[in-house]
Amino acid sequence: MILNEQTAKKTAELLLQINAIKLSPEDPFTWASGWKSPIYCDNRIVLSYPQIRNYVKSAMATGIEELYGKPDVIAGVATGAIGIGALVAQEMNLPFVYVRPEAKKHGRQNQIEGQLDKHQRVVVIEDLISTGKSSLNAVKALKDAEADVKGMIAIFSYGFNVALENFKAANVQLHTLSNYDSLLNEALETNYITNKQLEVLSSWNNNPSEWSLK
Repeated sequence: MILNEQTAKKTAELLLQINAIKLSPEDPFTWASGWKSPIYCDNRIVLSYPQIRNYVKSAMATGIEELYGKPDVIAGVATGAIGIGALVAQEMNLPFVYVRPEAKKHGRQNQIEGQLDKHQRVVVIEDLISTGKSSLNAVKALKDAEADVKGMIAIFSYGFNVALENFKAANVQLHTLSNYDSLLNEALETNYITNKQLEVLSSWNNNPSEWSLK
C-alpha cells in the first residue's frame, strides 16, 4: 500500500529522473532469478543524489510517524537499505541496526548488526519489494530476536500478487513510497513510454515469471 498518491507520483518522477528505474520493453533485462523483465530498479542510486535522498528520507520518516508514532529502533535490510535506513534513523534521532540475509559464519555470528534489545519497537526499511521473501526473512530474524516489528516501509514495490500474499501470510504491514502502477502512470504522463509500451509493461507485471517479449 502506498503512503499517499502525491508521494507515490513524486517518488516515481524522481526515480525515473535519475535512472534508478529503467524501462526497456523492447530489450528486456534478465534478473538474477532468470526472469526476463522490461524494468530494472536500483534504488541505491538514490544515495548519490543529495536532494533526492533527502526527499526519500523525509518521506519515510514522516510516514513512519504517521503510521506508528516513534519506534525505538529503525532496521535496514542488507545491503540495499542500509544507507537509506541509516538516514531515516538519523532524521528521527533513533538507533539503527541492519539485518543480514543470514548469520555470519565467523566472529560473533550475528545476523542483526547493532544494538537491539528484546521487545523494542522496530520499523523496517527496505529499498525494493519484489516477491518479499528476502524482506520477510529480515523480519523473521528481528522477531526471533524478540523485537516488536511494527511494519515495513520500502521505496518501491513491483506490486506482485505473490508479494502481497507473502506479507499477508506473515502478518506484516507493508507501505511503500511508490509502486508499479504509480510508476507507469508517471512514465506515460511524461511521455517516457508510449501506450504500446504500456501494454507490454502491464502484461509483464500480471505474470512476471512466465512473461516473454512477444
